[in-house]
Amino acid sequence: MSMSPAEQTPASDAAAALSEATFVRLRVHASGAAVAAAGVIGRALSTSNVPFRIRATGAPEAATDNDLTVTIGTSDQSSDLELDPTDATTVVRELGVEPDPVCALAGFHASGVEPDADLETAMAERGVESRPGVAVPTADLADGLAHSTLVHAPWSGDREATQAMLADLSLPTDLDADAHRRVASAVALDVTTGDATSQAATAVERILHPDVTPNGPFETVGGFADVLDATVRETPGVAIALALGHDVGETALNAWRDHAQAVHAALDGATTGRYESLYALSCDLSSPGRLATVARLARDFRAPEPTVLAVGTGAAALVSTGPAGLDDQLAAAATNIGEATATGGPAEATLSFDPSVEPKDIVSAVREVRR
Repeated sequence: MSMSPAEQTPASDAAAALSEATFVRLRVHASGAAVAAAGVIGRALSTSNVPFRIRATGAPEAATDNDLTVTIGTSDQSSDLELDPTDATTVVRELGVEPDPVCALAGFHASGVEPDADLETAMAERGVESRPGVAVPTADLADGLAHSTLVHAPWSGDREATQAMLADLSLPTDLDADAHRRVASAVALDVTTGDATSQAATAVERILHPDVTPNGPFETVGGFADVLDATVRETPGVAIALALGHDVGETALNAWRDHAQAVHAALDGATTGRYESLYALSCDLSSPGRLATVARLARDFRAPEPTVLAVGTGAAALVSTGPAGLDDQLAAAATNIGEATATGGPAEATLSFDPSVEPKDIVSAVREVRR
């Protein structure tokens, strides 16, 4: 099947193409929003008996003329369809399937977009409800907060420090609404003081007022989104299995913990530089996925500029406060570096290059294409 890819394929057109496909290849950006969307679509394809395969970024797979190639959250001129992650629920409804509400809600949370009314109704039917407190995936608050990548605080990545912070609150064994509010207030205060920037007050809202999921794989929707986002950057196959509803929760939590410890430590130890509309960090990481989280956390809680470049050994990530053509910028920078490849979308993109290239040269290449 051959179609001309559009920047954003209309949901009705995407559903029609999916329903006629003999095999669907879903290629997703390594983000929680994209992998959740792939999970929503993959479950619908299973219901419709359409075979499919999901792959998180990497080089495009060879496809036959009858395959339908769909990219989610990333750009690829060789694909048949390009979908925004937030369109997944509309697409599957066009297929006559109701999306899994918890997975879909996690995708919306990861995207930072409010869900539609139909999804909120389905959420209520599944027993999902909002309460005061913080959005973590585990019942153990110290574990959940220490390894959250929704915020960056003085205790982030350090379970003992997080336990000490919680101990100072003198919380009851069984947390009531007041106790949850005290935890939320303490987190908000720690995240927005010290060297935090003004946008931290807005960014911290992602972890506050959680939607509790009594029948979900994790304690909260926001916690589910956090695990998906971290895991797809560490072990994509596990994240895909999780989004499809398989029982890989403990494996995913271990990947989430590893990811959190690495990125919080890297952010705390990074060397920084400020340029016009660009904040650059150099840190001891070689994973594009980990660098993307470092860049996002810096953007939300540390950076005085709207766009952040995190550079490591052989990899870099560029993020911004909104769609800014970052995939095109890194693709242009890659041509000036040699043996470099870029992937991603307008608001988050990553770069892989020869480890011998100095971080300052990456910063210079990115600055040059942004002028």
